[in-house]
Amino acid sequence: MKISTRLLYIFYILILHIVLILLVYKTLSGNKLIFIVSELFLLISLLVSVIIYRRMVRPVAFFKAGMETIRDKDFTVKLVSSGNDETDAFVQVYNLMIDELRKERTQLLEQHFFLGKLIEASPVAIIVLDFDEKIVSVNQKFKTLFSLTSDDVAGQPLDFLDQDIIAHLAALPVGGSETVKINNIETFRIHKSHFMDRGFRRLFITIEELTAEMLESEKNAFGIIIRMMAHEVNNTLGATNSILETSIQYLPEAYADLSGALTIALERNNQLKMFMRNFADVVRLPLPVKQPVAVDSLIKRTTQFMTPLAEQEGLNLVVDILAHPVILLDAAQIEQVLINVIKNAIEACESGNEIRIELRSNNLAIRNNGKPITHEISSRLFTPFYSTKSTGQGIGLTLTKEILRNHGFAFSLKTSEDGWTAFEIGF
Repeated sequence: MKISTRLLYIFYILILHIVLILLVYKTLSGNKLIFIVSELFLLISLLVSVIIYRRMVRPVAFFKAGMETIRDKDFTVKLVSSGNDETDAFVQVYNLMIDELRKERTQLLEQHFFLGKLIEASPVAIIVLDFDEKIVSVNQKFKTLFSLTSDDVAGQPLDFLDQDIIAHLAALPVGGSETVKINNIETFRIHKSHFMDRGFRRLFITIEELTAEMLESEKNAFGIIIRMMAHEVNNTLGATNSILETSIQYLPEAYADLSGALTIALERNNQLKMFMRNFADVVRLPLPVKQPVAVDSLIKRTTQFMTPLAEQEGLNLVVDILAHPVILLDAAQIEQVLINVIKNAIEACESGNEIRIELRSNNLAIRNNGKPITHEISSRLFTPFYSTKSTGQGIGLTLTKEILRNHGFAFSLKTSEDGWTAFEIGF
């Protein structure tokens, strides 16, 4: 059992004075005057010992109070002056230390609060992991990007997220950055780094969405090219067609072969003009005029229009309406999207294949079990001027992408492991 210094001091003083009183009584009891004086001296000595004890204990009490406030991390409590020089020196040093600690803690809290607000307002998705590489916190951009809440992901490992981008994050080394393309459409720049927390390394991940910027940059670049081409082609074709029409009109019947050749050249010019107009339409596509539309009715009308073409190719076109959502959209533009996608599905299929159109409350899927999309083709889908068909212009999917992007609808086109190719649109 450990005895404190204070108890040892009290015990020592009591024993000393008791012994002295007994000795004085034993020795001087015969001389009353000296005995009384000696007893008074011992009482005064005991009183002085108590005063000294109190003066010794007070700094200890101050030390104890100071340690309690520091232990409780309460940096608002300051000690008052006691009037004792030795104690007041400690009080002054303690109060200066508390002021500095309070100032540093306030600065740290302000910086932490500012950093938290900055992370939350960041346009880049941020994931912070703990020491075991489990998710501690995510910001608002992450929640919006992946349609998840903090409670959904807190304490979960990264592979809990059922997202294609997670495979790229797992393979990314610490300190590395990479630009990845998901679903052949969405483009992200991912970065993995670390920071030190209490002497240990913790990871954080940033995911920057580049899709909108890249699509806008791509559209602007192709827009400039298309406008230049259209300007030059139309100027040339206007004058050329005028000459050809005049020549055909005034050629004698004896030159029927030449007239036929000129007619063919005129038709080719008109086809070239239409070709350029189609490209220009992609650049000049108007913004959608959105109205509430029953999507199931729109699908039925479109499939009714496309069914004869599918049957002509020996294909089975199946419509599966699982919900009846009413969505704000431009019916004419979305109908054009459906026609483009179904037409592409028909061209990818052979006789006996099947095309399924499945409508749910929040998405539409157009699937087919025809020719799959290879990895090489997948990386170039939705690129203007690119087509896998010999007579294709590379406009259909470009126009489709632009319409869906203007509507704010998510979309993807890929072949799954079961061999079915699906074009999915998320409302």
